[in-house]
Amino acid sequence: MNRINKLFQQNRGKILSVFYTAGFPQRDDTVAIAQELEKAGADMIEIGIPFSDPVADGPVIQQSNKVALDNGMNVKLLLEQIREIRKTVNLPILLMGYLNPVLQYGIEKFCTDARQAGVDGLILPDLPLREYETEYKSLFEQNNLFNIFLISPTTSEERIRQIDSLTNGFIYAVSASSTTGARNGFSSEQESYFKKLKQLQLKKPFLIGFGISNKATFLTACEYGAGAIVGSSFITLLRDTSVTSTAIKQFVHDFIN
Repeated sequence: MNRINKLFQQNRGKILSVFYTAGFPQRDDTVAIAQELEKAGADMIEIGIPFSDPVADGPVIQQSNKVALDNGMNVKLLLEQIREIRKTVNLPILLMGYLNPVLQYGIEKFCTDARQAGVDGLILPDLPLREYETEYKSLFEQNNLFNIFLISPTTSEERIRQIDSLTNGFIYAVSASSTTGARNGFSSEQESYFKKLKQLQLKKPFLIGFGISNKATFLTACEYGAGAIVGSSFITLLRDTSVTSTAIKQFVHDFIN
């Protein structure tokens, strides 16, 4: 069984998924960060595939992409790092990024190599729903790779239900129709959107991302969804401190304790 399904079948709520960019702040930090996140108590990790034009991301993650690429990071090296991570880490691992680097690598080869390395799922926000359904769904399924789709406050109920039927594991609920970035709290409109999603009683659980920056925003997200995804604030921590067990442990504990 896919590790993502195992996690959600535990049905305990307050799932914390942590995003970071591969090869940042140093090229070889990818493995150590994953190891420390598992030790600290994170539930799932999302590793960003560095890309030269990350248009959906805010300045913090954009800068981490540039640093990682300058460090010599690429898809082949990332998959090698995932293999190394899998020697010690059992958490579900998702790769998140843009479709272009995957297509350049070769999507069939990418799926095969990702499965063999120990990847559980993919989040490719610019992969069109129809294209996935008609061209790639069977390929992903053959490799037991869950494909996670995103929804936002502007997504229609019809499309949300379509995504609910096609996504695997969980739905990524973007908290705002904007770029990524840490924020201090949610607006009443955002909370109304979260409430609407909960009331739809979707078949798949959803995690809330974009704007999760502290325990308060995390707990608010958990009132409505199965948990939340934190990214920019963790990238900021990695940028401003060394990659240490103490710093990462404290970061995770600030959310879950």
